[in-house]
Amino acid sequence: MDKIHFPYRSESHLPFLHVVGESGSWEKHGLQVEYDYHISSRDAHQNVADGSVEFVGGNHISTYAKRAEGDSWVYLGQTVSILNHCLAVKPESTIFRVSDLRGKVLATHGEHPGLNDWLVIRQNGLDGEVEMQRFKRETPHWKAVCDGKADAAFVNAPADLFAKRAGLRLIEVDPLPMVWFTTVSTNLPFVEKHPDIVDKFLRGLIEGIAYFKTNRAEAIRIIQAKYRHRGEALDQEAVAHVYDDLAKILMPKPYASMQAISNVYELAKKLNKDAEKVEPMSLWDFHFVRRIDDSGFIDDLYKL
Repeated sequence: MDKIHFPYRSESHLPFLHVVGESGSWEKHGLQVEYDYHISSRDAHQNVADGSVEFVGGNHISTYAKRAEGDSWVYLGQTVSILNHCLAVKPESTIFRVSDLRGKVLATHGEHPGLNDWLVIRQNGLDGEVEMQRFKRETPHWKAVCDGKADAAFVNAPADLFAKRAGLRLIEVDPLPMVWFTTVSTNLPFVEKHPDIVDKFLRGLIEGIAYFKTNRAEAIRIIQAKYRHRGEALDQEAVAHVYDDLAKILMPKPYASMQAISNVYELAKKLNKDAEKVEPMSLWDFHFVRRIDDSGFIDDLYKL
């Protein structure tokens, strides 16, 4: 059995990865996958290049400018292409839609989440008209709204539930097409040398997606037993909320949508203008997923 390293870039990947891991999907395809540890963006670039890590579950933005420098990073599959989020505001707030953020303070956090927020603001014609303040990850950014330090914050599961419990009002907004969450990322020389491992890894992940989507009770049990959000176990309501949100957006066939790729490319250019030297599709290679798809393997997983 081949041992594979697949570290995550954010702990938010773990509810999904724990279910895939516990389902035995990778083992069925002859792989022992070590997924339950974090890797930084910088180490991901270095370790994928030197071969000490076979796959990484993230690094969605920095890779485009790195490609302009000659990096051989490649994306082979994408588990989600939609970010479900909402706005959290105080009950008495005069904000009822994204357009009401003009002249307000928006709490953000992290590099990728903060850039997501920037893109939503820009797409709504508010670029430069909303003050965006980034708060440290040690404290949930939506608490800045509770404390009066910000007027609003974009939140997704389970933060939306916690914000609601804290008394904030949630406002539905359009989902954002985006490459985020668990991506199958690796190095082109590894792909060329080990196409058999790539195929097994993708089949295991795809089978894990099917298990997640079709075994709600067992998936919830695994998440509650193994996942810790900011170091603490989630209660039953929060676990069910996380599960239901993920089950809705996980794609049975892990192709990234064109709009999701287009949007993440905008983030890459915002972060580093060198990304403009790279075609947005140049990092993506779906031919392994396509071959698996054409074989009927994915459709068979969902047959009764």
